[in-house]
Amino acid sequence: MYGLWRPRVLGAWKVPASGPAILAVNHSHNVDGPMVMGVAPRPTHFLIKKEAFIGPLGAFLTGIGQLKVDRAAADRTAITQALGVLADGGVLGIFPEGTRGEGDFAALRAGLAYFAVRSGAPIVPVAVLGSTDRRGRLIAALPPVRSRVDVVFGDAFQVGDRSGRRTRKALDEATEHIQKQLTAHLENARRLTGRRAAP
Repeated sequence: MYGLWRPRVLGAWKVPASGPAILAVNHSHNVDGPMVMGVAPRPTHFLIKKEAFIGPLGAFLTGIGQLKVDRAAADRTAITQALGVLADGGVLGIFPEGTRGEGDFAALRAGLAYFAVRSGAPIVPVAVLGSTDRRGRLIAALPPVRSRVDVVFGDAFQVGDRSGRRTRKALDEATEHIQKQLTAHLENARRLTGRRAAP
């Protein structure tokens, strides 16, 4: 990441130095996940759509500990593996919007709330800004080489009552709280970096 672009990383010290943690990352470009993997202060295991696990890339992703998930159904294997990462005191990376979009945390799926409530792990909001500003000249699908991409880590926070209750009401309340926290972090990250929301 540092060889191809110029990441500016803010607040990496806010990621807990040990124990389980969940990085909740906005997602507006394919490079967002690899960028966070490359600059995070701890190894991060992302839930990545199974379609990405093809050929050499699939072997590479598996080799660096990334988790394959089938987004079309409740993927019990991926859920078990993700909970295992947290139970072992590792860092799980999640795109709470479920798929690439505006990257504004406007529509969250329940997965993030489920993992946070079930594991009790703190959530660290992460905003990746600048990856969609311009298209690269060499490869249009990537940001321009040597362009600046900002990665802003926010304050860790907890959801749930630590009981591990996963009732629909508990998950809905957790999702609402998470959305407020992530949206506030994104706004703060834009202020810190001087980047504005897309028109």
